[in-house]
Amino acid sequence: MVDVSQHELVPEHTVLDEDTLDEVLDEYAIDRTDLPKIKRSDPALPDEAEIGDVIKIVRNSRTTDQAVVYRLVVE
Repeated sequence: MVDVSQHELVPEHTVLDEDTLDEVLDEYAIDRTDLPKIKRSDPALPDEAEIGDVIKIVRNSRTTDQAVVYRLVVE
């Protein structure tokens, strides 16, 4: 079986710690539940990701070199 999370086209997924998450939520003046969602069953998620965690995804971008997005893990 292939490990999808290790494929070269899958962007980097990282679980945010609570301190970093608080900074991000303050910066954008939003609540955790306002973030876009990602299912726990998504094969690109790190194994340690649990429901309620926030994932930082760093994608390559043609215009800004890297684009950072955040997703809330849901069931």
